[in-house]
Formats: sequence, C-alpha cells, structure tokens
Amino acid sequence: MPGNNYCPSPTTPRTRLERLLRDRELRKSSRVSTPSEEIGDTLSEADFFSQDSILSCQLSDEQQDFEGLLEGSPPQDVRPRKQRLLVVANRLPVSATRMADDAWHLEISVGGLVSALLGVKEFDARWIGWAGVHVPDESGQKALTEALAKKRCIPVFLDEDTVHQYYNGYCNNVLWPLFHYLGLPQEDRLSTTRSFQSQFDAYKRANHMFADVVNEHYEEGDVVWCHDYHLMFLPKCLKEHNSKMKVGWFLHTPFPSSEIHRMLPSRSDLLRSVLAADLVGFHTYDYARHFVSACTRILGLEGTPEGVEDQGRLTRVAAFPIGIDSDRFIRALELPKVKESMKDLKERFAGRKLMLGVDRLDMIKGIPQKILAFEAFLEENPQWREKVVLLQIAVPTRTDVPEYQKLTSQVHEIVGRINGKFGTLTSVPIHHLDRSLDFTALCALYAVTDVALVTSLRDGMNLVSYEFVACQAAKKGVLILSEFAGAAQSLGAGALLVNPWNISDVATSIRYALNMSEDEREKRFHHNFMHVTTHTSQEWAATFVSELNDTVVEAQLRTRQVLPVLPIDTAVSRYTCSHNRLLILGFNGSLTEPVDSSGRRGGQIRELEPRLNPELKEPLKKLCGDEKTTVIVLSGSDRSVLDNNFEEFNMWLAAENGMFLRLTSGDWMTTMPENLNMDWVDSVKHVFEYFTERTPRSHFELRETSLVWNYKYADVEFGRLQARDLLQHLWTGPISNAALDVVHGGRSVEVRAVGVTKGAAIDRILGEIVHNKNMKAPIDYVLCIGHFLNKDEDIYSFFEPELPAMTHMSSRATSPDPYGYASRGSKPKLPGSRTPKSQAHLMKQRSLSTLERSNFGTSSWRQLGRDDRASSASADGAAAAASSSSSSRGHEGSSVLDLKGENYFSCAVSKKRTNARYLLRSSSDVVELLKELADTVP
Repeated sequence: MPGNNYCPSPTTPRTRLERLLRDRELRKSSRVSTPSEEIGDTLSEADFFSQDSILSCQLSDEQQDFEGLLEGSPPQDVRPRKQRLLVVANRLPVSATRMADDAWHLEISVGGLVSALLGVKEFDARWIGWAGVHVPDESGQKALTEALAKKRCIPVFLDEDTVHQYYNGYCNNVLWPLFHYLGLPQEDRLSTTRSFQSQFDAYKRANHMFADVVNEHYEEGDVVWCHDYHLMFLPKCLKEHNSKMKVGWFLHTPFPSSEIHRMLPSRSDLLRSVLAADLVGFHTYDYARHFVSACTRILGLEGTPEGVEDQGRLTRVAAFPIGIDSDRFIRALELPKVKESMKDLKERFAGRKLMLGVDRLDMIKGIPQKILAFEAFLEENPQWREKVVLLQIAVPTRTDVPEYQKLTSQVHEIVGRINGKFGTLTSVPIHHLDRSLDFTALCALYAVTDVALVTSLRDGMNLVSYEFVACQAAKKGVLILSEFAGAAQSLGAGALLVNPWNISDVATSIRYALNMSEDEREKRFHHNFMHVTTHTSQEWAATFVSELNDTVVEAQLRTRQVLPVLPIDTAVSRYTCSHNRLLILGFNGSLTEPVDSSGRRGGQIRELEPRLNPELKEPLKKLCGDEKTTVIVLSGSDRSVLDNNFEEFNMWLAAENGMFLRLTSGDWMTTMPENLNMDWVDSVKHVFEYFTERTPRSHFELRETSLVWNYKYADVEFGRLQARDLLQHLWTGPISNAALDVVHGGRSVEVRAVGVTKGAAIDRILGEIVHNKNMKAPIDYVLCIGHFLNKDEDIYSFFEPELPAMTHMSSRATSPDPYGYASRGSKPKLPGSRTPKSQAHLMKQRSLSTLERSNFGTSSWRQLGRDDRASSASADGAAAAASSSSSSRGHEGSSVLDLKGENYFSCAVSKKRTNARYLLRSSSDVVELLKELADTVP
C-alpha cells in the first residue's frame, strides 16, 4: 500500500481490488515459505469472544510451545519490523490468580480469536483487556501488569461496581439478549428500565477506561482492532483522541434487524460510536445488512454498497466469516491418544448410528428443541429406536443465573422422560453430559460421529459445525445445521438446513441424514471440507486487518477529493477588511433548526414547515443592521414560509428559487411572466396525490412555480422505491413532452419550469437590490452558503471570477446552453480582475436560458400584493411602469461586482458532491460562522 512501511512492494496496485489480491498472494507465499508453528493440542473455551468452540479447560504438556508463541522469542534473523496489532477485547486470553501481594499465577485461555491471531505472522499482536479479577491496590496492579507483559498482554483495571453494571448489567442483560432476538428483560420491567441509564453510563465509563489504556500504548502506524458488543463505544473514544488512528470493530454475535435494535434506549449513541471506526465487520452479510439498515432507518444516514456515509465520511461495512484452525484438528486425528479414543467409541457404539450435539447450555442453542425433534424421530421411525443414539455434550455456563438453572432442569426432565420411554435395560437413546471434554476426546468424538446436529435458535457463527467437518475426512458424516446459525451462510450448500422451531422438519431431516446415500454424503462433505480448510481463522484475521489497512488508504485517497472545510478565521478576516459585503444564505438545511440527535421522528408534522434556528436570531439581526452588509435568504420555499421566519429582519427574501423577491420592509415582486404555461400543474398534482396516498408519512407542496413531493419522513427503502416509480411515471406520462425540469433531491422530487434555478435568478436579484439601495460602491466580498439541490448549484459558479467555459457544456440534450450564458454575450470585465489571454476559455458568460429569455426577456420586477397570485391582473400596471428601467437593471447585478478570488467563499452544507469551494459539515457550523461574523459588527 502506498506509504505503508510495513508492506513494501515494487509495484503499486491501482485499484482496491488489486491491492487486496496482492496482499492475499503475499500471505499465501508467506505461509508456503514459513510453515506455521504447531500449537498445543488442548485449548480452553474462551467465553469472552462469543465463540462456540467447546474445548478443554486445562492446557496439555505442550503449553510451553504455546506460551513461546504468545511471549515471542527473539528472531534468529534480521527482518523488517512488523506492523503492530492492538487487539482490544473485554477479556484477556489469560486467567490470573493472585498467589501473594506481588505474585500472580497466569493460565492461558485460548479461543478462536487467539488461535486466529497466532497464525498471522505479518503482525506483531498485543492484547488489551480486563484480566477478570479485581485488583484495588497499586502494588498488585503493578505486579500483574509486569506478569502480563511477558505474555504480550496489557490489562485494563475495572472496579467491582463498574464490572457489575457494565459487564453483568448492560452487556449480558441488555445487549446480549437483544442481539440474539430475546428482547429486553421481561421480569421486573419497570425497575430494569429505570436502571438502563445507570448501566449505560457504566458501559461508557468502562469503554473510556479501555480507550485510555489503548491511547497510552498506541504508536503511530498501529492497527487497533476492537471486538464485540462489550466495546461498541470504543471506536468513538479512540477517534476523538486521535482521528488518524486505524480502528476496526468486529461483532462476534448476530446483529439484529433495525426493528429489534430500535427498542434499545441507547440505539443512536451505539450506532454512531461504531460508525467512528474505519472498518466494521460481521460474520455474515445478513448481519452487515441489518447494521446498515439500522443506520439508515434510525439515524437517517445514507447506506451504500460499501457501507454507511455520514456527511461525506464513509465507514466501510463488510462480512468476514470466521473459521477455525482446521490443520490443528486434522493433525490431532493422527495422535495416538485420539486414535485410542476413536477405537473405544467405535466399540462402545458398535451397531448403532451415532448422532452428536456439542453446545453451551444456553437459551440460544436450542437444546430442548433438538431433543424433542429426536423424540419425534423415534416415535415416527420405530425401526431406528435401537439403532441410533444421540450423544449431547452440554457445557454449563452462567450457572448462578435463574434462567439458566431453569433451562438445565428442563433439559434434564426431557432427557429423562425420553430415556424412560424408549430405553431398555442395556441401552438408552440419549447420552447427556453436563460438562466439557478435552481436545483429544472431542476430536475423537467428531471423527466417529455419523450425524452432527446443530439446532441453534440464533447464533453468531457456531464453530462446532466447522470442527465436525474438519474431523470427518474418513467418515464423511452428515451435518444438520440450523438456518439461524451464521455458519449456515457458509456451509449451507453441504449441510441439511433446518428450522429448529419446526420439530417435524428436524425429525424428517434426521431420517434423511441417516438414510443418505454414500455418494451424496461425499459430495456434501467435499463442499464443506473445502470451505473449512480454506477459510481458516488465520485467513479471517489476516483478511480483516488487510482490508482495514486498505480502507484507510481508500479514505486518504477519497479525502484528497473531498472539499476542504471552510477556514472560518480566514472568512471572518476577509469580511472585516471588505467594504461592501453580500451574504447569500440558503434556508432549508442551513438556517433551520437542527435534526433531533436522538433520531426520534415523532415531530415530523411540526417539522413539515421549516423553522429558523433560534440561535441565529441575534447574529442575523446584527448582520442585517450593518450598513456595509446586504443579506439575502434565497430559498426554494414558498413566500409564506420566508415571511413567517424572517419578518423581523432587515433583509432580502428570494422565494421559489428567486422567482419572487422582497425587502422585508416592502412588498413581494416577481419576474414570473403572466403568460407562463402552467397547464401541467393539475396533471402532476394528481400524480403527486396518488403517490402521497401510497407512501405513508410523505407529503407534497403546491407552490406557485413548482410542485414538490417530499418523502423525508417515510421509510427509507420504501420511499426510494416509490420515488423511482414516480419519476418513471412522470417521464412517460404527464410531462413527457412538456418544457419542465424534474429535480430529484435527497428525499424529494420537484417539478418546475425549465430555467428556474437560483443561479439564473441571482443576476436579476442583484440588479434590483443595487437599484433599490442606489448602490455605488462595488461588492467586494461574497459569502454564499446553502444546502442546495444540484440543479441550483449554478449559483456557486455565478460569482467565480474565472471559470473554464467547458464546465458549462454538460447539460440536457435539448438545451446545449442550459443557462444561456452565451446568448447575451459575456459579462462585463470585473474591475480589478485579470483578463486572461484566451477569454473564450477563461471568462465565464452569463445570461438567461433560451426559454427564460423568451419568458423573462425584460427582466422586469412586477409588484405583487401580499396575498396576490403571480398571474393577477393587478400586476399589469406595475409591469408597464417597470419596463422602462428593465434593460438598465438587467446587468446592474453583475456590473457592480469587484470581487477577487480570495474574497469569495461558497460553502455547501453537509454535501459531499458539490460545486462549492468549501464545506460546512452541518447547520451547527453555519451558526458558529454567522456568530463570528456578527461579533465583528460594531
């Protein structure tokens, strides 16, 4: 990657795909040249990463080999420095026991994530997390820190109250059930709801403590990889401290649909915090899709095929299915101890088909459903009752929680009833074990099993299915897999997918699996085995970190193309040095009240008519009272909307994209011609009414020169589909041959007459203002701010002192000169500006479009009564009186400009693609800018 000292390459790939393919080939060649070290054969379950690998609780004699890998040995040869990877998780892969005041005993606890990162040789990994013990004294913390440093681990010290509220409370009782579709706590609902906020405060406090440790050990160029729902607030904390930090976040559980996630009281805070990361990863595409949908439906952000965009910043969202260290399981089958166990199991279950279930004793694992399905199978197939046995390994977890105790009793009761019903003096159909097995025993059990049964009700991935496949090269057994497990996305083609809630369906699948032909078993196994052995945990970790590095490179390339943020100090400084200033302000999205940050949409009816941000009233009054400053609010809104919001200010109001103009102390004027053809209004209105009825929470506005259908508050996806249908209907129906423009905004569709744009109207507006104020001094400072539609962004180009003529050549096929810049001749040379050598290429030309010239050729402003329509007969006399001065006013606006490039500031508000010079990220930045300008007014 360009500029990455850790990945040198003689050639620089040009595209993102080329870079990722190159990194993939480098990883493959690295593994061929450097065989991976062997890891100990017994590892323990790592409950803190939500993985489903059921492993041993004690390390074998090869613990020294593993610790050597974790501690790292000095390299025998001199190699380039590896990129550091800071892995941040709730728990460290180490269990700590205090032996004395300054002595600690550490026991390695290895799970899927640790195994994955041990196989990645390109990075120098460090673990940051909670050690699982409370250490109140400084001497104990210092001793534990030093002991963990030898294991490349860095502790985060949490007090007991924080652990109780953060881990036991918010993580385990709120987030975990919700992410697994179990909903929020049901018992004692009121008291639990009251404790949500205190638990969330502890959650944020704990995440800040993790962030402090990361910031303390972070070095420039490090990659920070945050894991799981325990640390959803961490990316935001890290980016606020160092915006250039490479931060990735991965969720090891399912991510629920937006309808489930929106129940969470802190839903918006958590989503925005995760979006601070550069790369967000999930096990499956479904989870990634749910996350993007939650961001669009709850936060109102834009979802793209690459991720989520927020004010021009892209957070990449992708699926990275985790795997296992398949080689380790395959090698284990050659161990003498495993072979001996396999022999014993074959003798023990000789003449019977062996079915296997390996799960944590958890509500989401579907153990009762599995056993009930097996009972249904025995009832429906009596010939199999003495020919098949189900061996269920149920590893106890959270034994102090009443719900788990109840589940354990329920499972024991069902097993006892079935064994009593179908058992004999010599055998029983179900063997149930409430404990874990060591690694060798588990591998042997996998190898002799005929059918593996995974019936999870909701599971992030479930690696038991991967482990079973890895050990089945000889037996080629059948995998029955729940469609609600993440592994179903990867192994679904080779497994029998079932709905665990459908007991009869699972029973039918059991019968089909036991009777499956050898040829079909082999084909299904081959598909799954190829996936398990190629999509390993090491490949998963390397791919994620590689994509994170590449995402940062992409962001840097994209940043070069993004507009610079407005330098407010410079804009204010140039303002104070100028003598005749012009401020052109858009209204919607610029001066309006900010959107509710909590994401609530209950106030949409009140917000249908935009309101001025209360914080802007005082700054606007000061700016409007300055004799050297002229303020124009230029909006597409109706006249009444501007009247209601700006009546009290001494400013100019330009409504409906400049078709109506008024000084707040005077009456409305218009250049809209009396003979303007508006016959299309009724037909378009009927279409808009129809789509408004079909689209809940949408509405349309009937203006004097246009119609606007707005679906801002409608469901995002449905509104987008309806807008597409609306556009198709308009183009093929009522306006197919009309001289109209259809403008598709962010969440609106507007139909207006051709040539009605803010840029086309500004010259006439300036001419009237100059005439009204009898302005003699040239305008030497222009600030233009707005969240304008692309069609109206020609206003930004209007004030550019120099602009290549070719920028205006892209237009509608029916109008090669869309704004008619060439029809009246070029604009007068600006006083003080340089005349280029080739004026045809560097001087910008302005005039009205062809249709506008025919309709508005006089550019005369006609007086209107406050409540009159533009077509009223009362305007006739005013039009005749104004016609004598119309030709002189037509160019007064442009001729009064004495504008140098450094005194022109065009700013788009929260738009990533714009013709403006600068960017203001939100309406809050507009408030800050206008306040600073107002402070300079004496």
